[in-house]
Amino acid sequence: MEPKVVRKPSFHVIGYHFLVNLKEIEEQNIGEKALISLRENAHKIPNKKGEHVYLIQVYPMREYFNPYEDKFTQIIGYEVSELGEVPEGAIFYTVPEGTYVTTTHQGPESELYKTYDYLYGKWMTDHRCMPIGYDFELWDERYNPEEMDNEIDLFIAINK
Repeated sequence: MEPKVVRKPSFHVIGYHFLVNLKEIEEQNIGEKALISLRENAHKIPNKKGEHVYLIQVYPMREYFNPYEDKFTQIIGYEVSELGEVPEGAIFYTVPEGTYVTTTHQGPESELYKTYDYLYGKWMTDHRCMPIGYDFELWDERYNPEEMDNEIDLFIAINK
């Protein structure tokens, strides 16, 4: 799927957050463990808008940031219609309204880095865009992490 630029309204999630780098995520299976915990506690999240999950990544805006070594905030949660009682250990987070480059990654999650590398590299250069510090993924019924039929919608906030 060819990337496109879209405008999205703000939305809210309730879920868990971590200050990590990609190396820690991979070595400690943080994402998989967080998803299991989130699903086990889904019944505790008020005003949930379906079973889809968002993975939000907020990066420090500094030159030479390397997500494999430098820490960033990762949030995994369910979209909610409004703030309700936040379960113990969870947070409420609002993703701001914004402009995003979006595409759908198709294939195993272990190859997701190729889609990110393309968007953050070639696509941004070709379209004279700059990222503004965060991105998110939508995991819905198409999310089958290591299967060939896996699909993940990516959204990178940009300055356009």
